[in-house]
Amino acid sequence: MPNDSKLYPVILSGGSGSRLWPLSRAHYPKQLLPLSGENTMLQDTALRVSDPARYHAPLIIANNEHRFIVAEQLQQADVSPRAIVLEPLGRNTAPAVTVAALMLQREDPDAIMVLLPSDHVVGDLRAFSSAVDSAAAAARAGKLVTFGITPRHPETGYGYIKQGEGLETLNGAFSVAGFVEKPDLPTAQSYLSAGNYLWNSGMFVLPAQVYLDEIGRLAPDILKQSRSGA
Repeated sequence: MPNDSKLYPVILSGGSGSRLWPLSRAHYPKQLLPLSGENTMLQDTALRVSDPARYHAPLIIANNEHRFIVAEQLQQADVSPRAIVLEPLGRNTAPAVTVAALMLQREDPDAIMVLLPSDHVVGDLRAFSSAVDSAAAAARAGKLVTFGITPRHPETGYGYIKQGEGLETLNGAFSVAGFVEKPDLPTAQSYLSAGNYLWNSGMFVLPAQVYLDEIGRLAPDILKQSRSGA
């Protein structure tokens, strides 16, 4: 595929369905439920990146047990995926992203991936699009980009990103000074007071080749195993 400026959405639709049990279950996790409107969370995520002027068709990573539900829900939303990649077993985020990067990089060596969990609620679509534009500019400059959310209260259920210095040539982008796992309440309160900690959204914009270079350097076994599955 010839290179262009459009981005490649990768939607992660795994999950065990344990967090909202019994409404959400292993065979019907929360992203397959209409929890924030008429559409399911998966449908909303796919529609969020459906503008053909900005995005290629999405690549969906899903649990094998959900294959028919995922396909049906995308069809109902009038979204034609690039592909639905099925995981026989959940192996967390890194292997799924690595398989997606390998697939896309083969088609477009300069592919920029927009990695999105399928269970997020985004209320301000204009702000989301603006953030993606800023992230894409940083990714095209060779950066691995993650999204931080300004915390509204001392939340102990989220991981945090410690914000570093601003990047001079990339407006709205900052270096990452550190990642922090879910804190206890006093620690979360100290992060809120400090003002330079953000909730870790789990959304990323990544140059496929740069990501593969880094995963090969830091976790070569994941890259090796992912090559056999991609």
